[in-house]
Amino acid sequence: MDYIDYILTLDRIYLLPVIGALIGWVTNYLAVKMLFHPKKRVRLLFFSIQGVFPKRQAAFAHKLGVLVSKELISVEEVTKRLTEQASSDELVGLITSRIKTIIALKLPAQFPVLAMFLTPELIESITESFVPDLKSLLEELINKLTSGLEEELDVHQLVEEKVASFSVEKLEEIIFSIMKREFRFIEFIGAVIGALIGGVQVMLLG
Repeated sequence: MDYIDYILTLDRIYLLPVIGALIGWVTNYLAVKMLFHPKKRVRLLFFSIQGVFPKRQAAFAHKLGVLVSKELISVEEVTKRLTEQASSDELVGLITSRIKTIIALKLPAQFPVLAMFLTPELIESITESFVPDLKSLLEELINKLTSGLEEELDVHQLVEEKVASFSVEKLEEIIFSIMKREFRFIEFIGAVIGALIGGVQVMLLG
């Protein structure tokens, strides 16, 4: 090998990190794309290929339904929160304020003679007398509304059916909106690893 050939070979050796980075990036880019593509099964000689999520969408929907119903949302927790809110000071205050308005404005309009007796102090007293019964009524309403909720609302089934009914395009859009940065990082790591492998090859061949 003459001097010119040696220089050309040396230049090519130093291209190995760049080539490795390109190969690493392309490989990981294709791996990310193949999570969703091809959307429909494609037959290739003795085997077929299909994107991971389109192929496993039903299983993914089932697992997500289990996760949401067991770890994220439970009907018992929803019922508990509703019961707590039913007797909260904020809700009771809102309703008592509405009662005061009704007593002060609508009662005198319907019964003008009451206007002579309805002082602010009396209105306050009447309203306050309703508060214990009001809290009890709200709790009873919540219990009534949620009594059959556990049987009628199956969070697992609801989530599973919803996710299973998504189009592949919609599923891809949702997952990419959540994990776009992570997917870009995977592609970047592929380029870095490829460059490092190329660098090792340069050191071994140099």
